[in-house]
Amino acid sequence: MLQLMPPRTTSTPAARSGAAPVRGYTATKDQLTDRLARIEGQVRGIQRMVDDDRYCIDILTQISAIQAGLDKVALGLLDDHARTCVIGAEDAELQADRTQELMGAVGRLMRRG
Repeated sequence: MLQLMPPRTTSTPAARSGAAPVRGYTATKDQLTDRLARIEGQVRGIQRMVDDDRYCIDILTQISAIQAGLDKVALGLLDDHARTCVIGAEDAELQADRTQELMGAVGRLMRRG
């Protein structure tokens, strides 16, 4: 079950100045948005398959494809977060906090299913 977390606030100079924060995925935001739109379309397709009384295994196959797509999104976000938010942290304490946060996210992703 997907749990939505509240948006994180940061105390970076950009955040304090009111500027839009730079996220790890900022450079690939268009690709991320495109991939999520494809996944959204796949979910709608499953809904149509159920409405059309399609064969169970065909629906399960599509669910598997969606999960694989979401896994790719998650891995990309983890990679971007590690490279930008963790390694690029302003000080050692913030880096340690973000590393702990990252490992928590990895743990949650590994427990699903």
